[in-house]
Amino acid sequence: MTISLRFAARSDVGLVRQSNQDSGYAGPHLCLLCDGMGGPAGGDIASAVAVEHLMPLDADSHQAGELLGLMRDAVQAAHTELVTLSSQDPDLAGLGTTCIGVMRSGNKLAMVHVGDSRAYMLRDGTLTQVTTDHTFVEYLVETGRLTRDQARQHPQRSVLLRVLGDTEGEVQLDESIREAVPGDRWLLCSDGLSGPVTAETIGEVLAGVADPGQAADQLIDLALRAGGPDNVTAVVFDVVKDDPEPQTVPQVVGSAATERLAQERAAAAHRAGDEQAEAKESEAASPAAKAAALMATLEDKPEAPSAKESSEVDEAIAAEAATQEKARRRHRRRVLVGSLVLLATLVGASALFYRWTQTRYYVSTYKGEVAIYQGIPQSVGPLKLSHSVKTYADLPVEALDHNIRERLEATVTQSSMSAAETYVDKTVRSYRKQTPAPQGTASPTAKPSSSSSSTPSPASATPTQPTKPGQEG
Repeated sequence: MTISLRFAARSDVGLVRQSNQDSGYAGPHLCLLCDGMGGPAGGDIASAVAVEHLMPLDADSHQAGELLGLMRDAVQAAHTELVTLSSQDPDLAGLGTTCIGVMRSGNKLAMVHVGDSRAYMLRDGTLTQVTTDHTFVEYLVETGRLTRDQARQHPQRSVLLRVLGDTEGEVQLDESIREAVPGDRWLLCSDGLSGPVTAETIGEVLAGVADPGQAADQLIDLALRAGGPDNVTAVVFDVVKDDPEPQTVPQVVGSAATERLAQERAAAAHRAGDEQAEAKESEAASPAAKAAALMATLEDKPEAPSAKESSEVDEAIAAEAATQEKARRRHRRRVLVGSLVLLATLVGASALFYRWTQTRYYVSTYKGEVAIYQGIPQSVGPLKLSHSVKTYADLPVEALDHNIRERLEATVTQSSMSAAETYVDKTVRSYRKQTPAPQGTASPTAKPSSSSSSTPSPASATPTQPTKPGQEG
């Protein structure tokens, strides 16, 4: 028996976002889904970098025992490049990406995962969520502080605890290896799909639409009908046996199919003054361009079918979610030795999480002025996880260019207080609007009359220095 994959990759920018920061890849031996983040300057770069590093693994020369190690090394290399890019270019500060990779060798499938993008598997009509979200609300659910229903509506449901490119060091991946069972259908998707479309509806589409491409098209159509608040990407692949005409042409979608990554790598090499590195990086970007060109030559590309008029995106969690939760609990290494120990564990974990948030910094605004915050721009109930530590009275938001204002509103993550200050001084200040110089200057010996205003003129005012407000944020 010969095992192969029938696959399709689809992506849409959605109805709200200005750019597509998702990247997807589907090939004979490898399928990938990455959801980038970091504002308009970096999210698309982050997801494309991850796909670029993993994509060369799509080959039939690997043994099953090598799969996890190969993907682990490729992901770590992507993570290292993201950290380097972020440190070299302040505009890319805070970039990161989720990543799911599924690689096949013979009848074995290996998977690595980090972030909140999801992998689902449909077997014998039953849909199972294979991955666990690396989010704060998932942590709250696992520690018994939230129910699944509460987590679905929680305002901090998008706070990620693990991604690629966020900080230096080794990446913590979820890894698994399993049988490739003929008849199984897999879906890798960004939260632009799993957020607005329930698992129950996803399962209905995967079970009811035979062609992988048409299934992916219909899932994206449902997400758009639900408002399309985020980029939407779906990679669907079927495990088949003895396929007389197995697919061989890979499909690349989203930001990985553009030339922006090659341009950014070339710019980074130019900044470093390394012409050889520039040429090398340009060559490294070529597989995506080749795959995209091959994809464009495919004939009879199916058109996206309309979803059934009766299909609705509901807010309830499907019945199988309870079963999945029980299965996850069986794998947790939790030893209950009494309510006091459990309470101490929860309090300790919460304290550790809060302590971690206070190692983070970001640049945003505070009462109409540029400000540096310590923490993350989220809150848990009444507890705010950040506070302003420095404001710049000489940098009012209204005096800044529109582009930098948008970036600050989205927040710009920095690795330290000094890095945040450097970002403000070297980047934010460069976007200050140019104002015409005053036409006249008051005489330095002039004395104000008794009826004159006591407010100093702009020409004689002393520049305002940065201030440090109280613990607000």
